[in-house]
Amino acid sequence: MKRINTPRRWGRAAAAALLLAAVLVGIRVPMAQALENGVARTPPMGWNSWNSFGCNINEALIRQTADAIVSSGMRDLGYEYVVVDDCWFNPNRDSSGNIQGDPTRFPSGMKALGDYLHARGLKFGLYQVPVDKTCAQYFGAYPGATGSRGHEVQDARQFAAWGVDFLKYDWCSPNGSIDEQVATFAKMRDALAATGRPIVYSINPNSIHAKTGPLRDWSDVSNMWRTTEDITNAWDTGQTNGYPMGIQNIINVNVPLARYVRPGGFTDPDMMEVGRGGMNDTEMRSHFAMWAVMASPLIAGNDVRSMSSATLTILTNRNLIAINQDSLALQATQVSFDGTRRVLAKPLANGDVAVALFNQGGSTTTISTTAAAIGKSGSSFTLVDAWSNSTSSSTGTISASVPAHGTVVYRVSGGGTTTPPPTTPPPTTSSAFASAASGRCLDVPNSNTANGTQPVIWDCNGAANQRWTANGQTLQSLGKCLDAPLNATAGAKVQIWDCNGGANQRWTVNANGTISGAQSGLCLDVNNNATANGTPVILWSCTGAANQRWTQR
Repeated sequence: MKRINTPRRWGRAAAAALLLAAVLVGIRVPMAQALENGVARTPPMGWNSWNSFGCNINEALIRQTADAIVSSGMRDLGYEYVVVDDCWFNPNRDSSGNIQGDPTRFPSGMKALGDYLHARGLKFGLYQVPVDKTCAQYFGAYPGATGSRGHEVQDARQFAAWGVDFLKYDWCSPNGSIDEQVATFAKMRDALAATGRPIVYSINPNSIHAKTGPLRDWSDVSNMWRTTEDITNAWDTGQTNGYPMGIQNIINVNVPLARYVRPGGFTDPDMMEVGRGGMNDTEMRSHFAMWAVMASPLIAGNDVRSMSSATLTILTNRNLIAINQDSLALQATQVSFDGTRRVLAKPLANGDVAVALFNQGGSTTTISTTAAAIGKSGSSFTLVDAWSNSTSSSTGTISASVPAHGTVVYRVSGGGTTTPPPTTPPPTTSSAFASAASGRCLDVPNSNTANGTQPVIWDCNGAANQRWTANGQTLQSLGKCLDAPLNATAGAKVQIWDCNGGANQRWTVNANGTISGAQSGLCLDVNNNATANGTPVILWSCTGAANQRWTQR
């Protein structure tokens, strides 16, 4: 949900232990039972009103948009949900407490709008919040206080009576722990289920709030959940996970969350900005390609009534839609990333693998990987370029010259598969790291999750701020990654930072107990061999001394 940029009073940041993600391509680690409500078996596709129109919506606009989705061919490719975002409602409930449509904006009523969409082979989506005010109401852009708090069952029944097929449920509050959010979102989950109507449940726990979206697997609560702050039509806003976010910034946050995704539960990096300006054609194509391979919901946000042929070409790319809608419903995992060249691989149901070669740099570069690295065996492969539809053959090398901010996607077929998804999840590996010199544990002081917080050693107590979870080569605590400052030299502090997949956040736990950084080659070191509580942990040339050795507990 978009909003003005205003100071925030953050909710309590909560720790969420993350499970071990398998490092081999094709392996996913289920963390919770996906929401089994019969919908969203593949990522939902459709259109949402907010990005282009905000509060400036009415019945005629939505009907015109629906007609354009049909006439453009988008509906026949899977774009079926038409979601009416904030500002559709009467600012006041009726005398029985029922939520109502705005009689001026939607004079025929909300059921009639749903009927119009259903008659055209489309599905009906609406926006609501679990608190007292919607985002527009919270920021004073729309009157009233018509959130669902205290009306969950009543509103769910009303949505079902109107024929709603998709509910976007947006936190829009600075308050509440992550546990309180889970419990509150679950009220509407259960209320929707009780109606008996299949309704896609889309939540955003991040609006105005601390960014809890990436901190847990929300698929036990919802079908899709926002992982980032709000998107804007720009490539890079310089935000790690702050308002607003460019395409590249969102990708950095969403890529590490692949292990959560499965049929019925999808990470949501927000509605698309394709066709809304702010980026060149190459960047728009990367935007769509990366959403496709990340198994993200493909929710268009442009004015489809007047889109250019270039925009329509991107949004209706059949190869990428097929990759996105593959029945395995797996998010691509990261094969490699050097800070500029990123390789992702997404296993497909027929044994093929979709490979994205993504250039986050400012100049053309060659990006390469191998069939073995993406989980394929053999020596003869066919590569289909998702954009050009051209076909080439390979004995194992997968490579392309990729323009600045561009993405080449190949569908790789042939050979065998070396890493099939497991039928049961591997075990959790959440550990404390105790210093061999003092016996004290690597600790995030006071559970402070601010970027740049320097870990210390402290008496081991088993608390969440002393638990570190291996996710590939990252070590995570409190939803943040252990991080070495870029180009760090001996003596630099180690810190926690938003996870971004960079080499400075990749670590190796060595056989002798030292922990070394992939980028710096330096080891985690208790400063000056000290043993007192609160001693900072720094980076230092690896010596194997006791103050650099750590024991997992």
